[in-house]
Amino acid sequence: MLLADSISSALFVVALVVILVVVVILWNFFSAWLRAMFSNAPVSFKTLIALKLRKVPVALVVDQRITAVKAGIPVEADDLSTHYLANGDIGMVTAALIAAQKAGIPLTFDEGCAIDLATRQTDKNVLEAVMTSVNPRVIDCPEGKAGGRATIDAVAKDGIQLRARARVTVRTNLKGFVGGATEETIVARVGEGIVTTIGSAETYKKVLENPDEISKVVMAKGLDSGTAFEILSVDVADVDVGENIGAKLQAEQAESNKLVAQAQAEVRRAAAVATEQEMKARVHEMRARVVEAEAQVPLAMADAFRAGNLGVMDYLRMKNLQADTGMRTSIGGAGGESEGGAGGKKK
Repeated sequence: MLLADSISSALFVVALVVILVVVVILWNFFSAWLRAMFSNAPVSFKTLIALKLRKVPVALVVDQRITAVKAGIPVEADDLSTHYLANGDIGMVTAALIAAQKAGIPLTFDEGCAIDLATRQTDKNVLEAVMTSVNPRVIDCPEGKAGGRATIDAVAKDGIQLRARARVTVRTNLKGFVGGATEETIVARVGEGIVTTIGSAETYKKVLENPDEISKVVMAKGLDSGTAFEILSVDVADVDVGENIGAKLQAEQAESNKLVAQAQAEVRRAAAVATEQEMKARVHEMRARVVEAEAQVPLAMADAFRAGNLGVMDYLRMKNLQADTGMRTSIGGAGGESEGGAGGKKK
């Protein structure tokens, strides 16, 4: 009897513990289970317990499933919990799915989760991507950030600089959002297209007359390929005439040519001065040789006297000739000076 009483007591304790566990479980999950049941988005107790064991907020998952089902989007609680465990924002994904459905944009739950995870480390989110697809946004080109350029500068073939600003209307390409290029790529490509179009114009006047040609050429290039956006339009907001780059380059080239010519002239002048100094040195050298030769004349005469080749009369005749020559030279010099003086007085 005692053994039977002990077994009965043990069974009673076990049953009591089981009942308490069931009551605690029902107490913790009954509200969420009941809310899901009445919202036609039922979630089993097994799923609720599994969510709790995985440390997933049960109320959050249930509420998001109810919201999605009420909007006509079939989403399972397991899918929501999987995305939550992947550090995703299930509330944002649910809101994006509802917005896409209301706008008639095809977007699956997996695509929404992929976009949400792709934008986790950025200032974007999946809901903003869907809203941009519904309501296109305008991107300034260039963006005009602090310290950046305010205009896109390009030079036509005639050397005149043009400064342009454009506004690009885009909407999100949800199919290519994951792995697609961002807005910076759109701005860079549009800027490149504007520079190419202006640079290929024969004269800046053609660009000013038809600025819409820039938009047509840029749109025809398919600049949105491989990006997360679809370009709807490229509108040139402003085109201003800048500097005459061609004339400035020609002036700089002329200045450079002048400096080169001056340098070459300086080289030639230095060469001429060196040649002049060399000639002066050679003149002095020749004069020195003449003086040296003149110094040899008396010695030669003395040798001639000693050898008997020159007599006294020959010597006297030579001296007489030298004196006559000196007199004639002095008279000629005096006559030239007097004629010059008379001519000066006549004048």
